[in-house]
Amino acid sequence: MKSDMILIGKGESKIGIHPKYANRHGFIAGATGTGKTVTLQCLAEGFSSLGVPVFLADVKGDLSGMAKAGTDNAVVQKRCREIGIDDFQFTSFPVEFWDLFGKEGAKIRATLEDMGPLLLSRLLDCNDVQEGLINLAFEYAEENQMPMLDLDDFSTALNYLGDNSKQLGGMYGRISKSSIAAIERRLLGFKRQGGSEFFGEPALDYHDFMKTATDGRGMVNILDASTLIQSPKLYSTFLLWLLSELYENLPEVGDLDKPKFVFFFDEAHLLFDDVPKVFLDEIEQVVRLIRSKGVGIYFISQNPTDIPDTVLGQLGNRIQHALRAYTPKERKAVKVAAESFRDNPNVDVVTLLGELGVGEALVSVLGEGGVPSVVEHVTIRPPESQIGPISADKRTEMLNASQYYQQYKEAINRESAHEMLNKRMKQQKQAQLQQAQTAKQEKRASIRKPRRSQRQTYTESFIKTLLRQLANAIVRALFKRR
Repeated sequence: MKSDMILIGKGESKIGIHPKYANRHGFIAGATGTGKTVTLQCLAEGFSSLGVPVFLADVKGDLSGMAKAGTDNAVVQKRCREIGIDDFQFTSFPVEFWDLFGKEGAKIRATLEDMGPLLLSRLLDCNDVQEGLINLAFEYAEENQMPMLDLDDFSTALNYLGDNSKQLGGMYGRISKSSIAAIERRLLGFKRQGGSEFFGEPALDYHDFMKTATDGRGMVNILDASTLIQSPKLYSTFLLWLLSELYENLPEVGDLDKPKFVFFFDEAHLLFDDVPKVFLDEIEQVVRLIRSKGVGIYFISQNPTDIPDTVLGQLGNRIQHALRAYTPKERKAVKVAAESFRDNPNVDVVTLLGELGVGEALVSVLGEGGVPSVVEHVTIRPPESQIGPISADKRTEMLNASQYYQQYKEAINRESAHEMLNKRMKQQKQAQLQQAQTAKQEKRASIRKPRRSQRQTYTESFIKTLLRQLANAIVRALFKRR
């Protein structure tokens, strides 16, 4: 199925995303079980076929099926006839598996220096005072040229500041030991959730995501998030970090004929739940400006209201599956979703949102000049790859053949802040012991030796008297002889 358009399906006519406007971002929304995952799969296939590498998080494990060709059945044939797809072919796609825990894909790591104090503060859910101490630990390590790579580095630096608060307080301000203890408790809880797995070396090179296969198709990078999603803050912070890395490091390219990279963010509400304003501002900035780096972002969530208006307004390509409205709040959400589309007099959006079947959606995409099309009731095309996960044996076979699985498998533990500060503390302790020993010796030397008593014992007095008498007797005897 070759086309310059990334085919979504058919409404009044075939409708799809135009590659030129794919970097204007988008969303896929809808209630559970309405077909969001299959729609995501279709879009990822379309981008890959155009030579655009993509990254997506596989929360349920279903998307691994993209590595295997789908199988023919009556449902697929019927859907192809309805849409008018004459050249449909089942095919597999070039897939690379990734996993923060290194079990179901190539290991993903980042250094704490890459993550930075702001995102680490969010991971640990710290208050302003604690965030200030985290910034201080990073600043101290940077000033003293101590690499901050993993959580051991951070913990050691933090405790070193606390142990030397009197000496360092004049330079850095008040260092609260109670706040340090509170951070350590949060850090312990984070480690128990597996958070320490993410930090260290070799760190991920995001360029490894932006590769094409030998046949020119874009690589489909699938993050296994079935375990990661159980730590939602780590999941959302990792994806935000990755977006930030792309935004900060990719060069400006302007509007291209097609994106350089497309990023799908599933369970997008986790990114915005209870997010401080400083993070929301950063997300808005990334979404607004990253398109000039040739990157498109697509959010997947149950309801478009999960996404703040300031971000939602920047998402030009919109696919809305059915919404269930049983409560006043849900009915209000349906109206909000309906209002996010450009009106079509032939489509009753509010009514349709509650009546759409599985594999149907309301769609609006950016057309010529970046103008959004009127909303259409669309039947979604079937994917060319397998719906549902591949077998464990097939995944193992692919991992064993993966360059990146081998490249990132073994951790590297070079000298960093943890080792450097422990060495410094050992030297300080030895210096303190040496100073104490020297002071003790000097104190001993300064104490005067006790003077010997001038008083004579009885025996000494008797002997001296006897000797004097004997001497006198000898003298007298000598004079008498004369």
